[in-house]
Amino acid sequence: MRLRDKVAVIVGAGQQPGETMGNGRATAMRFAQEGAALVLVDNNADWVEETRRLVVEEGAEASTLVADITSEDDCRAIAEAGRQRHGRIDILHNNVGRSRGDRATTDMDADMWDELMALNLKGMFMTCKHVLPIMREQGSGAIINISSTSSICARQTITYKTGKGAVNTMSQHLAWENAAHGIRVNCIIPGLMDTPMAIERRAKEQGVERDVVREGRNIQVPLGASMGTGWDVANAALFLASDEAQYITGVLLPVDGGLSIKIG
Repeated sequence: MRLRDKVAVIVGAGQQPGETMGNGRATAMRFAQEGAALVLVDNNADWVEETRRLVVEEGAEASTLVADITSEDDCRAIAEAGRQRHGRIDILHNNVGRSRGDRATTDMDADMWDELMALNLKGMFMTCKHVLPIMREQGSGAIINISSTSSICARQTITYKTGKGAVNTMSQHLAWENAAHGIRVNCIIPGLMDTPMAIERRAKEQGVERDVVREGRNIQVPLGASMGTGWDVANAALFLASDEAQYITGVLLPVDGGLSIKIG
C-alpha cells in the first residue's frame, strides 16, 4: 500500500449530491484504499459523514471535522485535529474552491470578491500555515493544493482565475520555503471535470439537463473530447502524496486532458 502508516488531512472531503463523484471524495477513497488514516474536513456535516462512511467501507481509519476555512480558528483546529488524533500529519490535501458569484471585472461586486478570495486563497494559506509547524517538527510532509486551469487559461470571470493563479504561486513559494524541512508542496491544476460541483449548478442556472452541460464541456477537451472525473484528480494526488514523488516539489501539474495546451 502506497500510503501505509501515513496520516492524511483532506480539506473539502465532502461533496454536494450529484450523479458523479467529486475530487475531494474520490481522493479520500483513493487514499483510504492505499492505507492512509484520514481526517476528513468539510463545512457540511452530512456531506463529510457520507465520505467517512464510504472510506470506512474500504477499511480505513477515518474521522471527521466540520470547519470553515475562512476562519483562522477553524484552520488551527484542523491542524490540531490531526496532531491530537494521530500524533502527526503526513499529508495535507487542500481541495476547496468556488466560482459561484464570480463576474466580469466591471460587474464584480467587491464584497463577493472578498468572499471568494477568502475561500479560494486565504483559507488555503491558513490551513498550510497551521499544518506546516507540525510537518517541520516531523521533518517531513506533503502538501497538495488544488488549483484550476482557470488560473492559466482565458476565462470570462476575474476572481476565481485570480485566486487560483495566486494558489499556484503560493504553492511554489511554500515548496521553496519548506524544502529544507523535508516538506514537499505541489499543486494540481484540474481542467473540465465531471463532478457534482461543476455540473449540478450549471444545469440549474442554465435550466437544462445535465447532459447538455456535459456536452458543451466535453467538446472543449482535446483528449478524447471528454471531461475528466474526480478519480483523475485523485490518482494524481495519490502519486504526489506517495513516496514515489519523494523528489518532486514545486510542481504545477495539469490534469486536464490537454486543455491547457491551448495557451500555446
